[in-house]
Amino acid sequence: MEDFSRYIGEVKGILERLPLGPLQAICDVLYHAYENDRTVFVFGNGGSAALASHLACDLGKGTHAPCPRSLDMSGVRRIKVLSVTDNVPMITAWANDAAYEDIFVEQIDNFIERGDVAFGISGSGNSPNVLKALQLARQKGATTVGFTGYQGGKMKALLDVGIVVPSNSMQQIEDAHLVLGHLVFLNLRDRVQARGVRMQHA
Repeated sequence: MEDFSRYIGEVKGILERLPLGPLQAICDVLYHAYENDRTVFVFGNGGSAALASHLACDLGKGTHAPCPRSLDMSGVRRIKVLSVTDNVPMITAWANDAAYEDIFVEQIDNFIERGDVAFGISGSGNSPNVLKALQLARQKGATTVGFTGYQGGKMKALLDVGIVVPSNSMQQIEDAHLVLGHLVFLNLRDRVQARGVRMQHA
């Protein structure tokens, strides 16, 4: 029980120290991409891969439905978001035939364009496959955002806007990343659904 309480207390302390200014800036980048009909590519390894899938689901579907019963979202454009952690055949093909560090960069190279967003997630900030994808995104004129931890690793310098979770515990960094992901989702959901309200009353 003491271990549980200590862990929960530590997570609370981390959440209270999260930088909210950069969080709002990430939301603004994503909404700007949405307004301009651009695509968001999300990626990470392990638990961060799971969060990439989760965030893509929240942004792609959750911003549109469910919504208040009185709100008609049928004419409202959806957020274009893709988690490049989800295509297992493509990931294993690139890992087998090239290198594991190429599994994300080679996927997004097919699609990413100026004005798109590359959203990297890495607890350490040093995952080579995440770094390579962010480097390519910058070369292509996309905006780079992301979540990391520890001191930000090499990833910090590749992000136009990033959040470094103030912790040296991978589990607690991942806890905070999930909370941050939900805050991003809720912000975007409210803004997208507000468009529906405006359209309904236009």
